[in-house]
Formats: sequence, structure tokens, C-alpha cells
Amino acid sequence: MGATALRRNTIVRYAVGSVGTGGFGTLPGLVLLIYMTNTLGVSPAFAGAAFTVSKIWDVIIDPWIGARSDRSLARTGARRRFMVIGAVTLPIFFVFTFAVPPGLPEAVSAAWVLLGFLLAATAFSLFQVPYIALPAELVDSYDDRTRLLSARVIVLTLAILAFGGGAPELVALGANEYQGYLIMAAAAGAIFLVAFLITSTVERSARGTHVPRAPGSDRIEGLADPKAGVLMHFRRGWSAVRDSQPYRALLFTFVVQALAIGLMLAGVAYVAFDVLQLEGTILLFLSLIAPAILVTPLWSVISRRIGKERAFRLATVVFALAALSMTLLIWFPGPWIFAPVALAGAAYAGLQSLPLAMLPDTVAYDAQTNGPGRAGTFSGVWTAGETAGLAFGGTILSIVLAVTGFIPTVAEQTVTQPESAIVGIILAFSVIPAVLMLLSLISLARYPLRKSDIDALVRDTPPPPGAPA
Repeated sequence: MGATALRRNTIVRYAVGSVGTGGFGTLPGLVLLIYMTNTLGVSPAFAGAAFTVSKIWDVIIDPWIGARSDRSLARTGARRRFMVIGAVTLPIFFVFTFAVPPGLPEAVSAAWVLLGFLLAATAFSLFQVPYIALPAELVDSYDDRTRLLSARVIVLTLAILAFGGGAPELVALGANEYQGYLIMAAAAGAIFLVAFLITSTVERSARGTHVPRAPGSDRIEGLADPKAGVLMHFRRGWSAVRDSQPYRALLFTFVVQALAIGLMLAGVAYVAFDVLQLEGTILLFLSLIAPAILVTPLWSVISRRIGKERAFRLATVVFALAALSMTLLIWFPGPWIFAPVALAGAAYAGLQSLPLAMLPDTVAYDAQTNGPGRAGTFSGVWTAGETAGLAFGGTILSIVLAVTGFIPTVAEQTVTQPESAIVGIILAFSVIPAVLMLLSLISLARYPLRKSDIDALVRDTPPPPGAPA
């Protein structure tokens, strides 16, 4: 593993992909549940079931995509094919998800959204899985990986702000809510297409038109045997998790935190509309995302001083305390909430950039200890865990809403929610995420890699044959 220089062109092309990943990562969690419960009239139980089924599919398909991506890298020197297919198909399926005609029965509406979201999530995974695998191959340095991923997170944070704040405005452009959601989906799909196609060129930009095979890359052929089915790739993906203790500790930490973040994202609209009686979610999003944009470079500085894993632990604790403080909304609803939301936003920047910068370190360590060729498999399982965590956050919220008596509505209908439902929304936005964040510290404590370990890998491992000097 010879030193690989990190060029500005590589940083820019890689970061642009987060315009799309930030958008797709934000919109379903932000609007899909409330679209089903408040526009289509689907009960929280049905809506939560749709989320759950779609994420079970992600957990199955993502390791398979990762293994096939590894095989593509071994044969052609690139993962681009999967990224391009995902870029082209995602906009189509995303628009389909929000194209439910008015007046359909509840079960039919829920089934329509489920089918569309299953297809959209699969297309997204075709891009996202190889996208996450790339940093381990684009750059070797411990600190340069933090630079690469910090730039990505800044763009990601801006995308979350733009999509989170812009989506309600686009919905409002429609003659009715049904048309408004369709306009929103079409605009988002066009952005996904452009951003993903630009990033699909990052391998060519960074490394030339062909990436040489690393020694031992023939083991990829066995891992991604074209005759192997989805179930076999699923088993091999999770066996990779068992093989790598650093990766396993980081993955479990990230998945639990994704669950907490997904729960809060799904709850933003409910807090804005039902608790604070705001006309939109833009103010909450601004208070969350604006600090994250400003603080992301600071987390990079902190990680260089104390190490990524310690900085990650600090960000986790700050986020948990900020979330826990919002329990006071039960007794004192008011604009003071923007302060703890801003603190959570500052911590959120670290929760995004630091684990993503640590992931390539675990891939490099695994290549040294178990042999090369599993970056795609690792990223496939990672993506499955992340998407499942974010979506199951919505599932938890739907359960809380159902248990506490939330009343679903159709477009243009308004109701006064019972006090029990308001308390449920607040607890799902504060206490439950805080507890999940604190639980994630248990697995993070078992993460063993330090800067010296990664620097030793770069220093001691010779470059592969054919690699540039």
C-alpha cells in the first residue's frame, strides 16, 4: 500500500456525490412517513410496516452489491458501472414512490409507496455501496482520509439543509399536496442524476482509466462468484464482519447511532407542526444544519489532535446531552429548543465525518491481516446497516405514534392531536435518541485502531505491482 496523494480534483468529485446521498438520505426519513400518514391517510402501523419491509430488503441486497462491486474492481479496475446504473434508475423510482393517485384505499396506497421505495432504495444502494468503498482505494493516509471525508460531510450537510428546507417549499408549489410531492420528487431526482454521474468519474480522475490488480485479488473471484446467489453473498458479507473486530465495533456503533438520527429526522416535521405549531420545518433544519456546516472542519482538527476515535466519542456524548435536554419540551414548548438543536447539529457533523473517515482504516487493516479485496463487501454491509438504522428510526417513531394515539389525516385535513401523542413525539425526539447514543459508546469502546496502527500499514506495506511511484 504505497502512499497515494490526495488531489483536489479527487476531493471535489468525490464530495459532489454527497449532494445526492444527502438528499436521498434525508427525504425519505423526513417526508415519507408524514406523506403516508398526513396526505395518503395511511395509519402509522401500516406506514411503519412499509419502512420495515423496505429496510429488510436493504440488509439483504447491500452485501450482494458490495461483493459484485469487488468483483467488478478486480476484473475492470473500477466500480463505475454500478454507480452509473444507480444514478440513472434512482430518479425514476423516486418519482414513482410519490406518484400515488388520490383516493386509493389505505392498503393500496401503502403498497404503492412500499414498491416504489424498494426499487428506489435498491437503485440508491447500487451507487452508495461502491461510493463508500472508494476512500480506502483513493488515498492511504490516516489524516488524508479525514480530509477527504470531511469535505464530503460538508457537502452532505449542505445537501441535508437544502433538501430538508427546500422540500416543503417545493411541495407547496403544487395545486394540492399530491401534486406538490410529485414536483418535489422530480426535482430531487434530477439532482440525484447529475451529482451521481459526476462522482462516478472519480476513479478515472484519481487513478487513471485502469486500477492495477492488487496481489491476491484473485480471492475476489471466489468472494463474488457470478454463480453465487444473494443469500451466499449475504453470508459472506456478514462473515467479513465476524473476521474484523475493528470493523465490527465501528459498524455496530454507527448503526445504533443511525437509528437515533433516523428517529430524530423522522420526528422533525411532527415536532414542528404538532408541538411547536410552526408552519414549516425550515427553522428547525437551519438550527440543526448551519452549526454542522461551520463545525465540520473543527472535528477534523480535533481528530488530528486526539485521534478519530476519541473525537467520535466526544461528538456522541455532546449529541446525547443535547437530545436529552429537549425532553423539557413536554412542559415548556417554545423557541428555546433551537439552542439544543444547534448543539446537536454541531455534534452531528462529527458523527458523520469521523466514522466515515475511520471506515477506510478498518478496510486497510483487514487487507493487511486477512488479505485484500473486501472493500466493497465491507461497504455493502455498512450501507445495509446505515440505511436500516435510519429507516428503523422511522419504524420506532411509527410505533410510538400508534401507541400514543396519533390521529392520521388525509391532504387538507386538520385535527388536534391528543396530549398523549404530543408527549410521544417529544420522547421520540429526545429521550430515546439520547439513550441510543449512550448505548453506542459500549461498542465504540472496543474499537482498537489508532493513528500509529494505520501509519505503520502505509509505511511497511510495499505498493502493488504497476502502481505509480
